Amino acid sequence: MDNQNLTEYERRRLENIRRNNEMMASLKLQSTAAALSAEAKRQRVELKSYKVSPKKKPKTESPIVIRRSLRTRGLPPDFSSSNGPIDEFESVIKGSKSPSTPEGSKSPSVSEGPLIIEDRVLLDKILGVSKESQSRNSNLRSGDDDVDEKKPLNCLLKKENHGIVESSVDLGSMTLKAETIARIMPSRIMNLRFFPCTDSTMMVAGDKSGHIGFWDVDCEAERDGIFLYQPHAHPVSGILIQEFSQSKIFSSCYGGSIQLMDAEKEVFDQIYSSESAIFSLSQRPDGVSFLYFGEGNGGLNLWDMRAKKNPSSSWSLHEYRINTIDFNINNPNIMATSSSDGTACIWDLRKIESDKPETLKMVRHERAVHSAYFSPSGSSLATTSVDNKLGLLGGANFEELSMIYHENHTCRWISSFRAIWGWDDSYLFIGNMKRGVDVISTACRRTVMTLQSAHMSAIPCRFSAHPSKVGMLAGATAGGQIYMWKSC
Repeated sequence: MDNQNLTEYERRRLENIRRNNEMMASLKLQSTAAALSAEAKRQRVELKSYKVSPKKKPKTESPIVIRRSLRTRGLPPDFSSSNGPIDEFESVIKGSKSPSTPEGSKSPSVSEGPLIIEDRVLLDKILGVSKESQSRNSNLRSGDDDVDEKKPLNCLLKKENHGIVESSVDLGSMTLKAETIARIMPSRIMNLRFFPCTDSTMMVAGDKSGHIGFWDVDCEAERDGIFLYQPHAHPVSGILIQEFSQSKIFSSCYGGSIQLMDAEKEVFDQIYSSESAIFSLSQRPDGVSFLYFGEGNGGLNLWDMRAKKNPSSSWSLHEYRINTIDFNINNPNIMATSSSDGTACIWDLRKIESDKPETLKMVRHERAVHSAYFSPSGSSLATTSVDNKLGLLGGANFEELSMIYHENHTCRWISSFRAIWGWDDSYLFIGNMKRGVDVISTACRRTVMTLQSAHMSAIPCRFSAHPSKVGMLAGATAGGQIYMWKSC
């Protein structure tokens, strides 16, 4: 454009633009802005996550059926379904009032038949871990002394030393890093366990959808060491790893079935099925052939797997469902149960009668008790209840009871909090609603520390402490993630 035809205002405007451009070029602002923009658009670091292999569906020859309403077909309305669909999940979790009564039986579901394990990497890893544990524990297993059943309870249990118990873990050294975070399954994790091995770190977990997931933390090959299967059709209520044969992993679900994952046979197979829901699963330290599981409303079953028939013993111990079953490390005849009836009880298996079982000790809460676990030394019992209290039972014969306040309320999308013991009797670990892990001192009877990290993006609700690696703690979330803390 000819400057002679421009007005004075337009000529001054163009001159200002030219001078501003020269100034910007001298300050190199445009190159700096481009560098900052590129930095802001950097790609986000991808965390480890499960990968589901596509399932090949067989082609069917059946014709496509077009659905038509009753009105378009000239038929009268059907009033049998006017009350709406039945909630199958609610009918499952109600269970029955006792192991022997058929009331509240679950609705028919898809058969949980054998599921072939095709991941050779997973099988080789589990078989290697199992071989390692068998060679390490062979001497201990053959040299164990039988428990003297004639001794009283206070002689069979290790007495607590007076004074503060020395801790074996440095809480300040426990950190969470991005490489120890993984999403191993699609829905809410309800149970998780560390494999009890020393040379490697491996975990197994179960979620609300019936999945069983494995995470080989040390794996750096393809798939990030994450393997996912779905042997159950209902929420997983318990996972059990045999210490002396880690190639066998038991799992139970609300659908009333127990599955055995056998790495040697390369299969998940159903070994037990019931018409009532199974809410908990456990095993005595000295009885690898027996399974204890809570079935229906307050029922406890003992099943000898060698007999391959119905449970050999059944007791009605609580009014409502049994949430956890735990055994004392010093005397496996001593068992603790927690229940939704608001109680946690200690039992002597040698004195439980089928008609009128009597407890050794009972802890009463105002609301449901979701867990009751013995301490590593066997001298204390910790309970967790929805009434915002943690019960601590101690003393030579569990006669000393303390209640510790902790906010235990969770929303319906998050699994209930369950406090677990660490690696000695010093601390309890439990999640909170602020995406942290509260550490409760048994000596101070209060929360003394909270494990927090910028990497925590969800609320940890279920925990597992590695049995042989002090300071290694895993927390699971409602989104299928596992956060693993480690001591530096």
